Amino acid sequence: MHLISRLMATLGGYLLRIFRGTEELNRHAILDELSGELGLSVLDCGCGDGSFSVQVGRQVDARLIFGVEWDRDRARDALEQGVLAVRADLNRKLPFGDESFDVVHSNQVIEHLHATDTFLRETRRVLKPGGVAVISTNNLASWHNVISLVLGHQPPPMHISSEVIAGNPLDPLRGSPHPTPGDSHLRVFTFNGLREVCEYHGFDVQVMRTVGYYPLAPNASHLATRLDSRHGVFLVAKLRKKSGWDGGVPEVSR
Repeated sequence: MHLISRLMATLGGYLLRIFRGTEELNRHAILDELSGELGLSVLDCGCGDGSFSVQVGRQVDARLIFGVEWDRDRARDALEQGVLAVRADLNRKLPFGDESFDVVHSNQVIEHLHATDTFLRETRRVLKPGGVAVISTNNLASWHNVISLVLGHQPPPMHISSEVIAGNPLDPLRGSPHPTPGDSHLRVFTFNGLREVCEYHGFDVQVMRTVGYYPLAPNASHLATRLDSRHGVFLVAKLRKKSGWDGGVPEVSR
């Protein structure tokens, strides 16, 4: 039993390193999708402490970087980073006027929201004509989630408690509390699911890709996601606001 415990601890440590490295890989992918875009004003939805918001702003040469954050301490930290952060609930109407931003970004946010449609509708509303949004989130169809289900375990991003991470013995975060109650996941998307709901809300999906490929290390995952784009760890969608869209239901691609 002692040997098994040591092996599980070693495996857990490896998986945690892979997890953290893949998160960083995902942030690089977001910046890559914004390469070549220019925007005087950026809105980061779920800006956290603002450190990545600043990187997004620099990538598009923004003069103004706004952020929305629910957690009071994180919003204060973002202000100290120079982000014009406001406390607001992303399940509700954003506290900004129509067509205010050239770029809207959200990373690991949409899965926390119960009002997915409100969030996407508001994202489109505050974008300027032709503006771009980049949304990244967990991929429910990632192989580590599929295999978890086959083994009878809870897929790691499918949280079943607002207080503790539970249900999968291979999850390196198992037993850990969520940093705040709002950090639990409510809706987790697949490749086609995210694409179709974004199209429904009036976006041209210009790029849809996955990043990271468990259990491969981040530097070995690029080829895997090229060969198999549907089962990577994170989804990254680059969206362009459709011009002339009147709010009707668009044809969703199949």
